[in-house]
Amino acid sequence: MKLLIELNKIWAFAARNLLVNRRNVFALFEMLFWPAIGILSVGLLTRFLNLDQETVTFVLIGAVSMNAVQIAQLDLSYALLYDIWAKSVKHEFIAPIRLYHLLVGSGLVGLGRGLLVFAVMGLLSMVFFNMDLSRPGILGLVLFLGGLFLNAGLVGVLVLILVLRFGHRAEVAAWAFSYFLLLLCGLYYPVNILPPGVRELAYAIPLTYFLDYFRHFYGFSLLSPQPLVFGYTLSVLFLIISYLLLRATLKGARRRGTLLKLSE
Repeated sequence: MKLLIELNKIWAFAARNLLVNRRNVFALFEMLFWPAIGILSVGLLTRFLNLDQETVTFVLIGAVSMNAVQIAQLDLSYALLYDIWAKSVKHEFIAPIRLYHLLVGSGLVGLGRGLLVFAVMGLLSMVFFNMDLSRPGILGLVLFLGGLFLNAGLVGVLVLILVLRFGHRAEVAAWAFSYFLLLLCGLYYPVNILPPGVRELAYAIPLTYFLDYFRHFYGFSLLSPQPLVFGYTLSVLFLIISYLLLRATLKGARRRGTLLKLSE
């Protein structure tokens, strides 16, 4: 009975996000139109530059990953922004819910949208630019996607922390934060070309290792001997730290009266 109640609370947030996305025509653009434009523009650029097929695949993997992570994290990032825009933040936290209900419920919808974006962009890459997604196999693809969506969850939680701390001023972080992260992790280039200092920062980002893992199936050298071990270890560690930080930020927001201010 208790498990059913917990699942209902999680489903409540998932259902809310689904309803918002269904009624918002711009959500369709986020999931299909802009990712399609992104993959076609990047793919056509590689044709213009007359790159070899392996390099084309390297770049396309970055483009597909960027959009999948970006779309997947939005449902988490918007989880509190929806309430801020509706002036109802205080009502949400008055209800008998926990942070993990919000995170898991919203994250599941983000996972579904991210998978859809990855499938659409992957299909376009195969049809128009001869990208072979079958090389890593089913297991390799699943392990890669698992890493992508763990990192999307990490970005979403970090945006929630900023929203609770700075309110409306943090809205831009929902888009900007993931782009900054992707810039460092070697989206269209290997991270070993980055200048010293920045390169070490890139090695601390778990997504770097998942991109490295997936690209090695296409003939590119590994940056580390165990990219999945590094990637998943860093992802889980950072998720735990960010969740604890989110809880502390929520307590601080309650103490400062931020939740009431965001609800007025």
